[in-house]
Amino acid sequence: MKKSFHRTDRIAAQLRRELGTLVHELVRNHGLPSVSVSDVEVTRDMAHAKVFVTALQPERVKDAMAGLKEHARELRFELAHAVKLRHVPELHFHYDDSVDRGERIDGLLRESGLETRDSAQESKPEPDES
Repeated sequence: MKKSFHRTDRIAAQLRRELGTLVHELVRNHGLPSVSVSDVEVTRDMAHAKVFVTALQPERVKDAMAGLKEHARELRFELAHAVKLRHVPELHFHYDDSVDRGERIDGLLRESGLETRDSAQESKPEPDES
């Protein structure tokens, strides 16, 4: 069965690539906390785009989000020059906490895995080296 790709999906992928570069330059030029674009979702009418970003310093997320929202018009203007669209969607920035949640889950799994491995090794007799 063929999987269909909608125009909005293709545009979202293109916007993600371009915004990744533009956000990186913005962070460097304006001294904002380091963030990267993880995903972009575009509405069907292509009037709005949700831009999901992840932060390398989770404690400075609020500063990063405030900076991105402050420079959203500038980013949209630069984006209009980078992509060939009649109408560039309005950008709405959202923090993507999936990386943080994934790290937390990974840590919990490691803790539980270590405990089960330790208890399994204690109950297992060591082999004789004869």
